[in-house]
Amino acid sequence: MPRTIQQLWVAFTSISLLASGCAPRQPFYFFEDGDLSHYVGAIQKLDYPDTDQEPLAEAAGTTEPLTLSNAKFDEIWELSLEEAIRTALENGKVLRNLGGRFQSFGGPRPQTGEPPVSLLTSPSQTPSIYDPAIAETDPFRGVESALAAFDAQLSSSTTWQSGNRPQNVDPFFQTILFVPVLKTNTGTTTTGISKRTATGAQFGVSNSTQLDATNNAFKDVPSTWTTSYDFTFSQPLLQGAGVTYNRIAGPDTFDNLLGRPNFRGVLLARINADISLAEFEAGVRNLVSDTEQSYWECYFAFRNLEARKAGRDSSLESWRKVHALYIEQSKGGEADKEAQSREQYFFFRSEVEQALTDVYRCENRLRYMMGISASDGRLIRPSDEPTTARISFDWQQSLVEALSRSAELRKQKWFIKQKELELTAAKNLLLPRLDIGGRYRFLGVGENLIGSNAAYPQAGPPVPPATTPTSSLENTDSYSTLMGGRFQEWQAQAQFLMPIGFRRELSTVRNFQLQLARERARLQDEELEVSHGLVEAARNVDTNFALSQTNFNRRVAAERQVEAVQAAYDAGTVTFDQLLDAQRRRADAESSYYRSLIDYNRSISQLHYRKGSLLEYNGIFLTEGPWPGKAYFDAHRRARQRDASLYLDYGHSRPGVFSRGPITQNFESIGADSRAIQLPPRDPATREEEPSPTKPAAPELIPTPLTTLEAVPINSSSSLPPSSSADALRAVANWHTGVTPVVRTISGPEDAAATQGH
Repeated sequence: MPRTIQQLWVAFTSISLLASGCAPRQPFYFFEDGDLSHYVGAIQKLDYPDTDQEPLAEAAGTTEPLTLSNAKFDEIWELSLEEAIRTALENGKVLRNLGGRFQSFGGPRPQTGEPPVSLLTSPSQTPSIYDPAIAETDPFRGVESALAAFDAQLSSSTTWQSGNRPQNVDPFFQTILFVPVLKTNTGTTTTGISKRTATGAQFGVSNSTQLDATNNAFKDVPSTWTTSYDFTFSQPLLQGAGVTYNRIAGPDTFDNLLGRPNFRGVLLARINADISLAEFEAGVRNLVSDTEQSYWECYFAFRNLEARKAGRDSSLESWRKVHALYIEQSKGGEADKEAQSREQYFFFRSEVEQALTDVYRCENRLRYMMGISASDGRLIRPSDEPTTARISFDWQQSLVEALSRSAELRKQKWFIKQKELELTAAKNLLLPRLDIGGRYRFLGVGENLIGSNAAYPQAGPPVPPATTPTSSLENTDSYSTLMGGRFQEWQAQAQFLMPIGFRRELSTVRNFQLQLARERARLQDEELEVSHGLVEAARNVDTNFALSQTNFNRRVAAERQVEAVQAAYDAGTVTFDQLLDAQRRRADAESSYYRSLIDYNRSISQLHYRKGSLLEYNGIFLTEGPWPGKAYFDAHRRARQRDASLYLDYGHSRPGVFSRGPITQNFESIGADSRAIQLPPRDPATREEEPSPTKPAAPELIPTPLTTLEAVPINSSSSLPPSSSADALRAVANWHTGVTPVVRTISGPEDAAATQGH
């Protein structure tokens, strides 16, 4: 029977295993309720931070952008370059840039096909107006943090303790010598102030008061008060000594965890602040440069639009004439000529569409640099005209300014000075550690703290030997005893520490020597790069000026060519394709002239950028903003305190000069004013300037190679009219509205003119 039961059990188990399969099963829990909703999606959710930051009104209030199909705007905003730069600086809390698209160092012309995304991709790399103040107030590397290491430190601590502990003694002695339960009340209060000096010394004054109350039968009185005043000092003599080292490294030189040197002195903190100021200056300079580049590119976009409009209008007029002859089946109205004129028109029409889009894009770039809304119902149009006068820079003066005023070079020189100071501090670590110190203490003991007559007179013989019995402490107080001056203690100490071999210290010195060599090599290569960049900028100024002159003559010649070819075509001496080609050449010449003229003005700005005078060239000076009234009141109070205090001369250990003073921001006092019009000499008698011309010089006359040809006169009257008015621009923009080339075919010049709003 047992065997049968066993067989049945095995069969039942096998059937159960086969029915359940090999899938794993979760364990069973008695108190499980099955609700696991509090775990679902706990770490996969994307949450919004709990902040009260409202969206910027300029961004949230952006209207529908200007496009080919939506070219409606309320008004034209005639904007000057000075106003554009001022607006950019006023809105420049974060010093924006175009992400390298404008290549302020003299690279290729800017691209306007993509929006700026430098802030979104690397916001921490973009400087702001808060960076110098953040560097100044850094809790670890700031100037105030470094100065705080030399502030007086007030410390105080109080400890009270009560004891109630039975004693392990024989019952016979409990009433004679020992108490069965020892009860104690103890308290300690310590208050002191310490001050570290610039030489590495530390002075301190502290008071310690102790209470010791017990039921011990061997005590003279049940409780005693002990109070003492300690005067301490410590001074390093070799390693860590001196004003120079402590101002560079600071008092807390070594990292408590790793034991490596961590220099955080006042001088290094000051250098960090100066480095931050150099980076801020470079950020402001880049903001001004990109704003000016955007301004002139926007100007060229309008001029290019005008050139393409002129080509489109002339091609439309030609198409009208040929189309009329084509309808009448007259001579000059052949099908090939009608097709050529039609193709010419649509070519210039596409050019106008692209130029108008470039206007919107460049205007949007200028808005971004100015820190205003991308679209607000107005269309910005530059009102300043680019200069056409020849500007000559003195090469030696420009080179000296570039090597002395570059913010990048000044920043690198601060790095070099930082490494020089760190090397000086590292060499101090090669000295052994020898510190001396001392303590002098006035002591008083009594049954009470204050309030009883002292058992000892105010003055008396020295402290008796330990074998001589002393008076009782009954009815005494510790402060009366202390003021008697009878109990005084002193302590002197000297501590010496020197590693055998100085392996770590020598390695530290070598490390800072290599860092200093690296920074000096970087400075040399940066200076070489600055000189190369200045050469390229000077070459661009000269080249672009020559190109502007040449393209101006090309522009005038192209205009005359169109007139001559048109007359020849009317006379039947040239073919129609020559007339169309002349019209294209005139539009290209117009655009090329303004392209070279804008490049010439951009190259002037780039040369000032290279030689470090761009801010002064635009009338911008950097200075610290106003402080709150409380700051001026506190500064005046501290100045009066210093004036009334005693002066301590640290001249014997004062560190050498590491700063040559603030840089000069006065453009006139640095070099010659490289403006478009040089000032005439002054009359030494009256010291008044002679009257100077107000109009800039026109492009130079390019002589003709053959004497039989008449030279083209070039003067201010031969320039083309300025950009059109707001109504004309609306006419150019509005002809795009309602045009769908896929579903509507323009069969003739009349339909084309109708779609343009003519």
